[in-house]
Amino acid sequence: MKIIIVGGNGAVGKTAVDALCSRHEVIVVGRNSGDVRADIEDIDSIRAMYQQIGKVDAVVSSIGHGHFGAVHEMTTEQFLKGINHKTLPQVNLVLQGFEYVNDGGSFTVTSGVLNRDPIPGGSCAAAANGALDGFVIGAAVDMPRGIRINCVSPEVLEVSRATYEGFFPGHVHVSSEAVGLAYCKAVEGCLNGEIFIVE
Repeated sequence: MKIIIVGGNGAVGKTAVDALCSRHEVIVVGRNSGDVRADIEDIDSIRAMYQQIGKVDAVVSSIGHGHFGAVHEMTTEQFLKGINHKTLPQVNLVLQGFEYVNDGGSFTVTSGVLNRDPIPGGSCAAAANGALDGFVIGAAVDMPRGIRINCVSPEVLEVSRATYEGFFPGHVHVSSEAVGLAYCKAVEGCLNGEIFIVE
C-alpha cells in the first residue's frame, strides 16, 4: 500500500511509521520535516499535498495540540486552539482526500485519552478528542467506495513520560509498539468507524 502519514516525525506518528514502513510505501508529511512538507492547518496546503503525492491507499494523521488551563480561566480563543489545531485539520484531511484515496482505502485520525479520562486543565483537549471520535463514528456510515475511517486514541506514550511529568497523575504510559499496532489494525484491518483505544 501507499500510505501518507501526517505528523510521522512526532512521537505518536513515529509509532505508525515504524509499524508500517517495512511492508508499505510510507510518505511522511510534516510542517518542517518529512518526505513532503505541508501545513495541515491550511486547507490550500492540504490540497497541494494531495496533488503532489497523488493517489494513495491510506491516510494516517497524528497531529494537533490545544490549550491547557483551568476552564474557568479559559477564553473562547484559547478553547478554539484544540478545535483549530487538532480537530479541524484532521477533519479537513478527510474532506479533501476522497478523490485521492483509492477504492477500499482508509483514513485514520488520532484523538487521545482526555475525553474519557480527564485531568485538571484538560477540557480543551478533551473537547477536541471527543469531536474527532464523534466525527469518525458519524462519518463511517457515509463513506463511499468501500473507504473506511477509524481513530487511534492512545494514552500517553512511555517515550513521552518526561515531557508530561506531573500532568497525568495515575495514568498508565503505553508502549510505542502498542500504539503502532493500533495503527496497523486501522490501516491493514477491515474495521470501520472504530475508536482504537490504547491504554
